[in-house]
Amino acid sequence: MSEKFDAKDVQLQKYEKHYSEPKLWDKIKNFAKNAGKEVIYNVLLLYYALQSDQVSAKEKAVIIGALGYFILPIDLIPDVIPVVGYSDDLAVLIAVIKLLTCVDDDVKRQAKEKLAEWFD
Repeated sequence: MSEKFDAKDVQLQKYEKHYSEPKLWDKIKNFAKNAGKEVIYNVLLLYYALQSDQVSAKEKAVIIGALGYFILPIDLIPDVIPVVGYSDDLAVLIAVIKLLTCVDDDVKRQAKEKLAEWFD
């Protein structure tokens, strides 16, 4: 991963305090259908990347910030707004994934398998 981070990446650090694994699973359990497959797939990519021994400390901080942002119901666009409520979450998730070097085929496989369990 490039060591360069812009202001948006640094701002994600304020959401780290909202992340915990139990909170993440509760959010997914309660809102997966509202969020949709694409959002949940990207959440799972970050979750499994976080578990990887390939992830650097800086990448972990950015991942945790992005997952913390996802967990919060009130963010740039509140999650309760139908259709667009998770669009900001998706944008953050995708932006972070593009920064990472640890989202490999194994991480993608794990995310796809879990997604299939929940949506298929």
